Amino acid sequence: MTWLRKTALILHLLRGIVTCALLFPWLGAESRRWHIRRWSRRLLRICGITLEVQGLEPGELPPRGAMVVSNHISWLDIYVINSWYPPRFVAKSEIRDWPVIGWLCGHTGTIFIERARKRDAHRVLHAITDVMLQGDLVCVFPEGTTTDGTSVLPFHANLMQAPVSGGLPVQPAGLSYLDAATGQPTTAPAYIGDLSLLDTLNAVLRSGPITARLSFAPALHATSTSRRELAEAAREVVSHLSQGARQHAVDAVVRVNSASAAGRAAAPADDLPGLADDGSPAPATSQ
Repeated sequence: MTWLRKTALILHLLRGIVTCALLFPWLGAESRRWHIRRWSRRLLRICGITLEVQGLEPGELPPRGAMVVSNHISWLDIYVINSWYPPRFVAKSEIRDWPVIGWLCGHTGTIFIERARKRDAHRVLHAITDVMLQGDLVCVFPEGTTTDGTSVLPFHANLMQAPVSGGLPVQPAGLSYLDAATGQPTTAPAYIGDLSLLDTLNAVLRSGPITARLSFAPALHATSTSRRELAEAAREVVSHLSQGARQHAVDAVVRVNSASAAGRAAAPADDLPGLADDGSPAPATSQ
């Protein structure tokens, strides 16, 4: 039966290409998000994956202009998050060269970064800040690589300068993949080591039904913290969420936001972090 699901997947990918090529140039932002969400949900169904969202009421969305930060396990993570609400992703430029998927990412608003070029990080930082200030939701995977989901790697802090500079919220999200029958974690979707995209796809299609759990905590407010502190706080919250300890995640958010509010009250108005003299975002420096 695996070949039937692969055939359905190929046809679904072709449908996505046709939609992006023919419809997207004529659609507004909300209509494009509707199509992306519906297409992503269908992709998950073909792969035998059911989405489960925790921590938000039905239909509840994060604040406008927020940065969603999540742990990273699989190429499927993008479509899990899209099935909830399509943001603009920040992804390594290599993904742009992936067959079909790279093309689809490029036509659905992904912001690509060339990680080998330090100057490109500055360009992407300003692009992220601009779109967030316009109200767009941006999603990043600050670990910078994928894991098997058993732990969360340290977060790279560079891109966290965008919410610090813009005074914008950070929405932590924890991703986990569970065997639907047992409720235990499964590594079938993990895109790690020497595994290829096709290897992980085969593992997912050959496994039993999978639950993709996307868990949220309240937003972090970065008004008076450094990007490094924000990255560490976000990692702590995401780590709790990905391990199913949501109350610990909520407690961490309350602690960080209380400290941020206290620092904001004490900081002089002309000494806020991440802003140049004219109020524009200051350029990020290398970590």
